Amino acid sequence: MAFAPRIIRYIAIDLGDRRTGLAVADSQTRVASPWKTLEIPIEHEGGEKLIREIERSILRDYSSARALEIVVGLPLHLDGRESDRSKLARTFAERVAARLERPVHLADERLTSKQADWKMGGSGLTHLQKKRRRDAIAAAALLQSFLDRETQEASQDQNDELAHPNNNERTPTGD
Repeated sequence: MAFAPRIIRYIAIDLGDRRTGLAVADSQTRVASPWKTLEIPIEHEGGEKLIREIERSILRDYSSARALEIVVGLPLHLDGRESDRSKLARTFAERVAARLERPVHLADERLTSKQADWKMGGSGLTHLQKKRRRDAIAAAALLQSFLDRETQEASQDQNDELAHPNNNERTPTGD
């Protein structure tokens, strides 16, 4: 009897000073979509209000998801070094993991806002409309990059197993 693979729902969080973008995807389609933008400053109540609203949103819209994982954007410099905001993102991710009791991954968010701007470039949206959507679209770019990297790593692992099928077996020493 074949079992259906467990579908994991992913929620991405793109932290911003004034707005935080959220995006969703699942392990079956592996396509990230902008979900919503929360207009809550990160420093409000030490970030607690933002965490509460993320939790409420997830419970309201995705409470039926048995397997749910969170991806938080990690701000890095273009050369890959961590930025001043990296510590804030890491601390926030730890707090979200503790609050939601779900796995939380950190993912490189370099250039995701630029990708969002590029995607909206010829959209015909007003400046205000773009501003309101930018963070959720950036969260979707972050999540899509995370999913693509996961797929690439899984594919590489499968290729390694095919190339070395007996890698885990003990080879005779001839003694």
